[in-house]
Amino acid sequence: NLGALSSQENGQGRKTDQRRESPSSSHLAYGILDNPPWYLCIFLGIQHFLTALGGLVAVPLILAKDLCLQHDPLTQSYLISTIFFVSGICTLLQVFLGIRLPILQGGTFAFVAPSLAMLNLPTWKCPEWTFNASQVNTSAPDFIEEWQKRIRELQGAIMVASCVQMLVGFSGLIGFLLRFIGPLTIAPTISLVALPLFDSAGNDAGIHWGIAALTIFLIVLFSQYLKNVALPVPVYGREKKCHTSRFYLFQVFPFCSTFLDFLFSNNSLNSLLCPTPQLPTGARPSGKGGSLWQVLLALCISWLLCFVLTVTDTLPSDPTDYGYLARTDTKGDVLSQAPWFRFPYPGQWGLPTISLAGVFGIIAGVVSSMVESVGDYYACARLVGAPPPPKHAVSRGIGIEGLGCLLAGAWGTGNGTTSYSENVGALGITRVGSRMVIVAAGCVLLLMGMFGKIGAAFATIPTPVIGGMFLVMFGVITAVGISNLQYVDMNSSRNLFVFGFSIYCGLAIPNWVNKNPEKLQTGILQLDQVIQVLLTTGMFVGGFFGFLLDNTIPGSREERGLLTWNQIQEESGDMKKVSEVYGLPCGIGTKICTSSCTRWLPFWPRLENSRKNEVGVSQLNLCSQESSGGHQKSAADTRM
Repeated sequence: NLGALSSQENGQGRKTDQRRESPSSSHLAYGILDNPPWYLCIFLGIQHFLTALGGLVAVPLILAKDLCLQHDPLTQSYLISTIFFVSGICTLLQVFLGIRLPILQGGTFAFVAPSLAMLNLPTWKCPEWTFNASQVNTSAPDFIEEWQKRIRELQGAIMVASCVQMLVGFSGLIGFLLRFIGPLTIAPTISLVALPLFDSAGNDAGIHWGIAALTIFLIVLFSQYLKNVALPVPVYGREKKCHTSRFYLFQVFPFCSTFLDFLFSNNSLNSLLCPTPQLPTGARPSGKGGSLWQVLLALCISWLLCFVLTVTDTLPSDPTDYGYLARTDTKGDVLSQAPWFRFPYPGQWGLPTISLAGVFGIIAGVVSSMVESVGDYYACARLVGAPPPPKHAVSRGIGIEGLGCLLAGAWGTGNGTTSYSENVGALGITRVGSRMVIVAAGCVLLLMGMFGKIGAAFATIPTPVIGGMFLVMFGVITAVGISNLQYVDMNSSRNLFVFGFSIYCGLAIPNWVNKNPEKLQTGILQLDQVIQVLLTTGMFVGGFFGFLLDNTIPGSREERGLLTWNQIQEESGDMKKVSEVYGLPCGIGTKICTSSCTRWLPFWPRLENSRKNEVGVSQLNLCSQESSGGHQKSAADTRM
C-alpha cells in the first residue's frame, strides 16, 4: 500500500480520503522526529561516516596533483582531515538550521572540474621540478609557498561563489530558477562532472593495472554480484549461544550482527542495526545505500595486498620501474610524521586571494550542486516518511549549503560542500530516519577531522588502488547524470538532439580550448582567464547548451519531462507535519520571532496555513455549539 491513498467508509457508504502516506513511513523503525537510543545513534552515525568516506577522501586526492602536492602526502592528510572537520560542521548546520532533514554534507565533485580548469591556467600550472620527487623538499619555504598560493586562490574563488549560492537560497531565487532547469539540463551537467576526469583516473590506474583491476573486481563483486546474496554468518548470543543467521553482508555493516548480538543480547536491537531488508514477495533487495561502504571494503583488501607485496619485495623497489608507486612504503613516513591531534582552523594556509576566472568557474559548479541537492531533499523526505519540503525549507537548505561552502573555503579544504546522495540511500537500508543519527555522524566527522593519524592513514593509499576506485566512482556519477533522462521522452528527436549535442560539446569544446588557448586571447588578462576557465569546464559548456536548447526549441512540458519533474516536487497538505519537520528549532518563527516583517523572508517558516487551520477549527466548534442549542443532528450531517 505504499504511496496509496487510504480511505474510510462512513455509515452512509461515503468515502473520506485521508492523507497520502509517505513511501517509507509504514516500515521505518525510527521516524525523523524520533530519538533512538544513544548507542544506536553512535553505531549508525559511524555507518553514515563510512558510507561517505570514499567521496570525502577522493576529492583532496584528485586535487593533489594540480596543487603540486603529489609528492607531499603529509599535506594531503591535512586536507583530508580538514574536509572531515568542515563536513561535520556543515552537517550539523544543515540538520539544525537548514533543510532539517537527515542529510549528510561533504565534499562535492561539482567543484572539481572548475577547480582543475583554474589550476591549469598558465599562471597556476605547477613548475616541472614539483613533479620530480627527488627535487621536492616538502619542508622548504619555496615549496610550501608553491602549493599554498594555489589553494589560497581556490579558497577565495569558493568563498565568493558561495555568497552567490547563499543569495540564491535565502532570497528564494532557487524556486524561480528551477522552473527553467529540467532533466535535459541536469543530465549533461552531472554527467560532465565525471567524464572529463577519465584521463586522471586512467593515469592513476595505469601505475599498476594489476592492482587497479583487482580493486575494480572487488568493488563489482561486492556491490553487484553479492549484494542480493544472503550469506550464513556465525553469531554468538547469550540466549541461543552459537548459531548461524543469514544476512545481506554487502548491504549493511558486516560486523554489527555478531558484535551487537554479543554486546546487547537483544534481537530487536540487532534487527535495527543490522536489518534484513523488508521486501514485498518476489522482490529483491536493491543495495542502494551501501555502495560506498562496499567501495571502502574493496579498497582495504587491495591496500592490504599491496602491503603484503611490499613486505615480500614482490613489487619493484627501484623508483624508475613500472609499479613502484603501488608499494605502501613510498608514503610510509606519513603516519609517523602526522600529529595525533590537529585542530583545523580558518585561514590555516594564509589569506585567501580572489580572481574573476576562478569565481566564474566555481559558480558553474555551484549551480550544478544546488540542483543536485534539491533532488536529494525530495528523495530524503520520501525515504524518512516526511512530507515534501516546502519552498521556505528548500530555500533555507540551499542558503545553509552556501554558508557551508563559505566555511569550507575559509578553512581551506580546496572544495565546497553539498548533500550526499549515498547517505540518503543508506536511510532506506537502516530504516532509521532520525535526525539524531545524522547529528551523531556529524560529530564523528568532527572527531575524525581532529585526529591527524586518521587523515594520514588515508593519504597512504597506493595510487593504483585510488585509480581503480576512481574508474568505478566516476562511471557511476556519469550514469547518475544520464539517469535523469528517465523523466524525458527519449523517443523524441528533439530530446535526442538536445542531450547528444550538449554532451558532445561538453567534451569537444574544452578539448579544443586546452590545445589552442592562444586563439582566444582578447588582450585583457582577466577576461582571457574567465573565458578559458569557463570553456574548459565541460559541465558548464554542456549544461549551458542543454539549458539554452531545452528552453528555446519548441516542445511540450510532458515531452521535456517537466510534468513528472514537478509532480515529484509537489507540496503536501499536512501542514502540521510540515511545521514539525521543517520548522526552525526552539519554536523560532512559530512561537518566537513571529514579527510580521518576517513573512517577507523567503526562508522563514510560514504561519498563514496554520492560522487558517486554527480559524477553521474554531469555526467548526462554534457551529457545533450553536447546533447543539437548536436541535440535535445526526453524526452523518455534522461530519466534515
